[in-house]
Amino acid sequence: MLSVLLLPVLFAIGQTPAPTSPTTSPDLFSPVVANQKKGEALLDEYERTQRIEKRHVGSAGAADPATITCFRLFPAGPAVDKIPLSADGKPTNPETYRSDLEKLEKYLLWAMEDGSAQKDAYARAEHKRKERFDLMDATHQAFLFTFEGTEKRAGRTLLRYSLTPNPAYRPTTRNTTIFTRVRGTLWIDQESSELAKIDGSVTEDISIALFLAKVYKGSHFMQERYEVAPGVWEATFEQYDFDGRKYLVPFSIHERTFYTDYKRVGPPKEAVEAVRAELSKLGGEPASH
Repeated sequence: MLSVLLLPVLFAIGQTPAPTSPTTSPDLFSPVVANQKKGEALLDEYERTQRIEKRHVGSAGAADPATITCFRLFPAGPAVDKIPLSADGKPTNPETYRSDLEKLEKYLLWAMEDGSAQKDAYARAEHKRKERFDLMDATHQAFLFTFEGTEKRAGRTLLRYSLTPNPAYRPTTRNTTIFTRVRGTLWIDQESSELAKIDGSVTEDISIALFLAKVYKGSHFMQERYEVAPGVWEATFEQYDFDGRKYLVPFSIHERTFYTDYKRVGPPKEAVEAVRAELSKLGGEPASH
């Protein structure tokens, strides 16, 4: 639960604009920011498989067995549909899977309409995206970047920068306050100006959810990003190791998430045809307009 509350801010850090050379000219920030916004927008057209491995550690220090959940994430206009899969990424039950696809088809048809409910749903989704973009833009002032060198990954050159809070920055919201309490390292792909990796840690306790929860100093997060299609960079791996408390109950969450099988399905008008084609192979009846 706590990781979900932190995600909007931590991903904004993961989308921090960083120079693409050892200089610090503000003009060099622009392509990285533009690429991050482009990548998020493209998620509205790409399905992918999400595999989450989560382990909780109790107050006595005993670790629970890891739980694995897997979903097919399918863009559906103002929402993302999550179809449950087995741990190996396959449908768990043919009938249930077909039912899930039929529900997705109906939602995509709904998302194609031009009613007030649809406009409200798209407006809410756009508002959330604007909040994330505003956080992304705020990181320009919230952090200082120091060039540390280059590294090779899969034959590509990555530029490494340290990420430290800017002492002159004054947060304007509760979410931007978190920027003053994290530090880390960024890796930028030199050729494409894409964020390739971020690794960070919490340097001071962070209160969230109206101070009903707290993430402790030393908590860690990491994200890796690769080119999943020509010119399309998206997250392929995320890791969170959070310690803290919710209300008065301590928690320790260790979570790894893998994203695979990126495939473009397009906006609802195109995506619904892909779903119908799959239903046809399964023997399902398409929903009527």
